Amino acid sequence: MNDLVQFAIVAGLLTVLPGIDTAQMLRAAIKGGPKLAYITLFGIALGVWMWGIAAAVGLSALLLASAQLYDVVRIIGAAYLLYIGVRMILDARKNQGLEVNLAGTEVKPIDAMIRAFTITMTNPKNGAFYVAVFPAFLPVGLNPVAGGLLLATIHNLEALIWFTMIIGLTQFFKTFFAKPRVAKWMETISGVALIGFGAKLLLERH
Repeated sequence: MNDLVQFAIVAGLLTVLPGIDTAQMLRAAIKGGPKLAYITLFGIALGVWMWGIAAAVGLSALLLASAQLYDVVRIIGAAYLLYIGVRMILDARKNQGLEVNLAGTEVKPIDAMIRAFTITMTNPKNGAFYVAVFPAFLPVGLNPVAGGLLLATIHNLEALIWFTMIIGLTQFFKTFFAKPRVAKWMETISGVALIGFGAKLLLERH
């Protein structure tokens, strides 16, 4: 249970950071209202579930093949958290706020969902997060598919809560995230927290 809580914190930090998902949600909410925004969110969620299952099944098979491989994956995951934590702090210095591209014609719901799913699946940051970090948080004794779905569902529930707030206060959040000072503050705090989790994961012994 402790691992699930820790994963929820790490995934939550990444969820609230202004990024491509936030830009997609703001664009959809502004152009098409809550309906298009939730359809876009569903597309993102489908991508997250796909990444969760793929990472859990593939890496769990490798971990079963070698007991020592767990430590290798754990170190890679810790290094990834440390890396993105440091990058967040460094990027915060030059952050200019979030840009939302509102160009383009009316978006059809199915097109919005497919676009969001495709962006999520092809975003290398998503792949790196799930492949590097997932194994360290998978519940022990649980089927890999079930474990991957569980972690991905936790991530998606956090996204649902966070983006529901954004959808409800679209104009406020658009202005809020557009402020460079806000983006810098969020990236710096999140970066420090992720460095802490990375260090803890690096020092763990099993």
